[in-house]
Amino acid sequence: MLIRSFEDIIAWKKSQDLAVEIYKIFGKSKDFGFRDQICRASLSISNNIAEGFDRDSKKEFIRFLYYAKGSCSEVKSMLYLGERLSYLNKDQRHELQGTCDQISRIIRGLIKSLK
Repeated sequence: MLIRSFEDIIAWKKSQDLAVEIYKIFGKSKDFGFRDQICRASLSISNNIAEGFDRDSKKEFIRFLYYAKGSCSEVKSMLYLGERLSYLNKDQRHELQGTCDQISRIIRGLIKSLK
C-alpha cells in the first residue's frame, strides 16, 4: 500500500485510538501530574508519526518513528504505575499494554521497511 499521508499509516490510526482510550480512563483523574504525563505521552505517539512523515526526509521520518516508539514504551510503563496506584485494573492495563505492543511492532516494521 502506498502511503500518501500520515492518516494512511496504521500505527497512526491505532495510536489515535489508544490516546482516546487513555483520555477516557484518566481524563478526569485528580492526579494531575500522572494524568497529564500519560495523556501527553499517548498523544506523542501519533503526533511524532505525523510530524516525521511530513518532514519529507526518510532519515527524519525514521528518527520521529523512534520517538513515537519511545512514547509508546512510556505509556506502557505508566500503565504499570497506574495499576499499582489503582487508577485502572489489571485487565485494563493488560489490554492497553497489548495495544502499545502492537503499535510498537507496527512502527518497528515501518522503520525496517524504510531502511
